[in-house]
Amino acid sequence: MSKKFKILHLHGSFDRGGKEVRCAKLMNDFGEEAAHVILSADNDAISARELIDKNIKVSFPGDAAPALHGMPSMGRYVRLAEYMRGFDLILSYNWGAMDGVMAHTLFQKSRHLPPLIHHEDGFNADEINRLKTKRNIFRALALSRAYALIMPSETLVHIAKNKWHQNDSKIRKITNGIDVDAFEKLAKADALSPWRAQKGRVTVGTVAGLRGVKNLGALVDAVHRAGDNIDLVIVGEGPERPALEAKIADMQMHGRVTLVGHKNNANEYIGLFDIFALSSLSEQAPISLMEAMAAAVPVASFDVGDVMPMVTQINREYIVPKQDVNALANAIKILAGDAKLRKKLGDANRARAQAEFNLEKMIIRYRMIYGAAMKSSEFARQV
Repeated sequence: MSKKFKILHLHGSFDRGGKEVRCAKLMNDFGEEAAHVILSADNDAISARELIDKNIKVSFPGDAAPALHGMPSMGRYVRLAEYMRGFDLILSYNWGAMDGVMAHTLFQKSRHLPPLIHHEDGFNADEINRLKTKRNIFRALALSRAYALIMPSETLVHIAKNKWHQNDSKIRKITNGIDVDAFEKLAKADALSPWRAQKGRVTVGTVAGLRGVKNLGALVDAVHRAGDNIDLVIVGEGPERPALEAKIADMQMHGRVTLVGHKNNANEYIGLFDIFALSSLSEQAPISLMEAMAAAVPVASFDVGDVMPMVTQINREYIVPKQDVNALANAIKILAGDAKLRKKLGDANRARAQAEFNLEKMIIRYRMIYGAAMKSSEFARQV
């Protein structure tokens, strides 16, 4: 490919999370075909840069670029629009990038700006229970001239159509993908050292940022209620660690709950869990759930986002009403008490992951949309 495409990414935050993992995977696949500039509204939240291969041409201009956050004003929008000139494609992500989307909509024609594709993966803590009306109006206006909107879940597609009044023709659902085959190998017993699975005990595990929206205190409570022979391992890091540690202490769960911090390479450890659990107040199509399924782990979870349709049919009995801690505890208790059932559900989940969450299929679909926006059939067909 002779041309190297210039792609501008607009993020509210580029710390590790589902959308950042996917973004890095796509950038790594594009290789030398593209050069990238990443703007984060929070210049200190860019830890996901470590996921980008060293050979990828990427820059983080920080304060040298126009700010993505601040009071809306025509001056800010003009500066953002001017910055977008010279790129071949603009990729925006979630609410934190919406000022950039609005700038693009206002000045797309007069500044001859490149096409913009918006990715929506979920909402901040202040919109968990209900989307804010003013933000919905803003989104509807800002997204009106986007080339396409990409969402990983049916929940988000419904919102885009019915809350933001976007045309069906530009909405694309692309399920997140993972390297399912990487989860076929047995997990490493010491992958979460110093923690190790204990003989005769059942391990419930989750992978989540320690943030309020993940509602991890409810999972600690559910495991406490499910039985004394059940331990909990939480993989992730975040600002809620002190509050979570206080919760664990209050419930006298020190010996049964382990916070191991952030870990890369989920394929090396997620298979150590006997049960994978989610207690989130809001999710869409969690990559950690796909990884657990690929590792043949049964799931107990609150019914949020697309979790219910993602798991195999026979696992759906253990997806319980949101915030019903007793129901989650009961689901965990049943699974913990029946190893054969866990094996049956886990095998079925793995088969579903192989069929539905293929990384290569995801990359092909993104390439097709990005390539079409840039009018490059060559980029679209590279796999």
